[in-house]
Amino acid sequence: MAIRSRRPRAKAALLPVLLTGALALAACSSGGSSTPAAQGGGTAAKTLVVDTSFNLKTADPGRTYEPTGLIVGKAAYDTLLTFEGSDVTKPVPSLAESFELSSDGKTLTLKLRQGATFADGSPVTADDVVFSLDRVRDMKGTPSFLLDGVKVAKTDDTTITLTSENPNPALPYILPNPALGILNSKVAKEHGATTDSGDKAEQYLNSTSLGSGPYTIESVNISSQVVLKANVKYWGPNKPVYDKVVIRNVESATQKLNVSRGDSQVALDLSGDQVNGLPGNLQVSKTPSANVVFLFANRDSAISKVTSNPKFAEALRKGIDYTGLLELAGQGSVQAPGVIPSMILGALPAEQAAKRDVEGAKAALKESGVTDPKVKLEYPSELTLNGLSLQGMAERIQANLKEVGITVDLSPAPVTTALDNYRNGKEELGLWWWGPDYPDPSDYLVFLPGKTVGLRAGWKAGGDKELEAAGDKAAAAIGDDARKQAYVDVQTKLNTDSPFIPLIQPSQNIVTAASVTGLAFHPVWTIDVADLGAK
Repeated sequence: MAIRSRRPRAKAALLPVLLTGALALAACSSGGSSTPAAQGGGTAAKTLVVDTSFNLKTADPGRTYEPTGLIVGKAAYDTLLTFEGSDVTKPVPSLAESFELSSDGKTLTLKLRQGATFADGSPVTADDVVFSLDRVRDMKGTPSFLLDGVKVAKTDDTTITLTSENPNPALPYILPNPALGILNSKVAKEHGATTDSGDKAEQYLNSTSLGSGPYTIESVNISSQVVLKANVKYWGPNKPVYDKVVIRNVESATQKLNVSRGDSQVALDLSGDQVNGLPGNLQVSKTPSANVVFLFANRDSAISKVTSNPKFAEALRKGIDYTGLLELAGQGSVQAPGVIPSMILGALPAEQAAKRDVEGAKAALKESGVTDPKVKLEYPSELTLNGLSLQGMAERIQANLKEVGITVDLSPAPVTTALDNYRNGKEELGLWWWGPDYPDPSDYLVFLPGKTVGLRAGWKAGGDKELEAAGDKAAAAIGDDARKQAYVDVQTKLNTDSPFIPLIQPSQNIVTAASVTGLAFHPVWTIDVADLGAK
């Protein structure tokens, strides 16, 4: 997910817990082999332990937008639409049994499924849907932007319409986000929930859950662990296999130790180096993450007379050794041909990825008129992305550009400092990443002039009118074929004329015990614990 003005998306550990034998659950070392009581198979409960580096602020779905919170929200709150496994190309029904987007892309009509119930057994109604979505939009929490400009209305007891001021073909791809989970509105209101900034329900929702998902929240400690228990009244066809899921806050080295000795069954944050040499009885999933690491050269001449020169940006683009960066990132990583990651509609084909051309870089630098340039590269010092430190990448880039004749001074900073400079557009060169807020190409229009990330690179509105027009065309396009081509066109031009240089998609490495089945990495909620089974 993305580093944006709304929240940092790095998986930064908050007070990592070093787990001792006293914390290891007895059911864990067996890989959760007991029969699940939720399915009537006996009294012994299956427990699944998931280790991850917490990025968690709240369990309130209307406020959560951090990776760990989205894992919890996906388990406890059903949404109107969802995705199957890792496939983000096609939204599928969940609480809505069907949906239809109008030909102008402005109206999404959803028919609600009958028979869906909350964990207390009460039915999920159209009124619950309207309240829940209005609350997210109007409470002005972190995820409120997902429904900016969208009006939610109950047409009848089984029909909901979402109306946007402008064409919004991304809406079916936005609705699966766990932040848009549907709450039991009657109970929520009893505990202070409102559809405005006066909402007081967060404390209650941090101790329990009011969703219709396969799990309910037993306890939440945002610095140590979250405990989920199976929803014995779950309405869906796929009942949860594990009676209890414990999600623990653990730094990556300890994650490796725990999963190796059977104290956990899932480790989410191991680097490419850490997954090497694991015991043979463990399963390792290596797949490109949805995070795109990029370099940018600030276009604001008030920030830098050097980086604002388009020919200097061309020299950077041609001077980087992309193959070397991939070797550093490890197996499972891929080069990013554009800003849209490989699993999302509109991603550029691999053959369009930039290639190193040292002589071409030297020629572009000469053409820029800049002599003996010296620039500062900023990036967060202590955070890792999918187990990969940005420090190593920065050092490689520094060495690459030295061969071209560009001196790069590395300037790592604590994340709070680095984020301030990045968000305020003050970095001369920046090394950052973007992950999807939702798996739709429209989420990447932020890289255009005058948009969120464009402004961070000093690229103001009017900086490239042709590209801005192409972005407007892409945003209004309807139908997969038209949208795919429109976003390919946008990225192709970004790759030649913008201050952004896409680098890599680092690998998402997930390790599971041999007993765990059904793992599917998802770019928004990482894993769906309800999909995990046991053998």
